[in-house]
Amino acid sequence: MEGGVTGSCVRDTVTVRVPATTANLGPGFDCLALTLDLWNQATFTLGGSGLEISVAGEGAGRLARDRSNMVAQALARFFVAHGEPAPSGLRIDCQVAVPLSSGLGSSASAALAGILAANTLLGEPADRDEVLRLAAEVEGHPDNVAAALFGGLVMVVRNGDRLLTRRVEIPPLSVALAVPELDVSTSALRAELPGTVSRADAVFNLGRTALVVQALQDGDLELLGLVMEDKLHQSHRLAHIPGGAEAMAAARAAGAAAVALSGSGPSLIAFVPAGTSAADVAAAMTAALGEAGVPARQLVLATTAEGARVTA
Repeated sequence: MEGGVTGSCVRDTVTVRVPATTANLGPGFDCLALTLDLWNQATFTLGGSGLEISVAGEGAGRLARDRSNMVAQALARFFVAHGEPAPSGLRIDCQVAVPLSSGLGSSASAALAGILAANTLLGEPADRDEVLRLAAEVEGHPDNVAAALFGGLVMVVRNGDRLLTRRVEIPPLSVALAVPELDVSTSALRAELPGTVSRADAVFNLGRTALVVQALQDGDLELLGLVMEDKLHQSHRLAHIPGGAEAMAAARAAGAAAVALSGSGPSLIAFVPAGTSAADVAAAMTAALGEAGVPARQLVLATTAEGARVTA
C-alpha cells in the first residue's frame, strides 16, 4: 500500500467483527439475506512498512496475504473513493470462522470488514448507505453485505445507483447447516442461470418471497416450510451438488420445517422448530451428502439481530 503512514487517519487501530449470512432463502433471489451467529474478525493496525496480513482459522494457508486479499482490496477502495492515500504501513490480523466459498457470506464479510475499518480509521466520513454501496461494489452483490451490515433479516433492491434496504425484526431461530467440501464458483453458477424466465415462474417466486418475509417475521415455521420454494435458481445450482436434493429431503424427514440452498451453495440451510434436534437435522443432511460421495461438515447456529461491529 502506498501513501503516508497515517495520512488523514484519526485512529491507529481498529477491530471489526462481521457475521455470517445466508442469502436468497428460497425464492428471494438476490434480494433477501439473514444474519447468522458466526463471526469473522479483523484487526487493523497502522505502522511499520508495507502490508502484512495474517490469517487464522478458516482459510489459513489459502487466503491471499498480499494486496489481492479482499479485505485489503476493500480498504484500499475506500481510501481511493475518499481521495486519501492508503497507509504505507498496515497490519491486518484476520480470525476467520465463516467457511470459505460456502454460500455463507465469507466474501461479503471480507469486503465489509475492509470498508468499515477504512471508514473508522478516517473518522467515519461515510454514512451507512455509502458503506453498503462500496462494500457491495467490492463483493459484487449487495444481499449478503446488507444483512451483514444491518443484522437480522434484510431486504435489498437496486434503484438506479442506489440500494434500497429494509431491515425486518424476526424472533431468534435455530438453523442446521451442511457445508459440503465442494469447490463451487458463485460466478460460474450464476453464468449458467437462464437469461429469461417464464411469467409463471416469476409470479411463483414473487408471492413466495413476500410470504417468506412474513413467516420469518412471525416465527411461523409451518408457513415457512410451505413457501420456501424457488423456480429461478435453486434447481440449476443443486445439479452441481451431488446428493444435494437428497440432503434436503433428509432434513425434512429429520424434522426440519424448511430447507434451502444457502446463497448459491453449496451449503444447505434448514430451519428447525422447537423440540426438534438441529444437530440431528444437520447429521441427516451430511449423511445424505456422504452417500453421494460428498464429505460435509455440520453446523448448528442461531439467527442474530446483530450486524457488523467496530471496536477500538
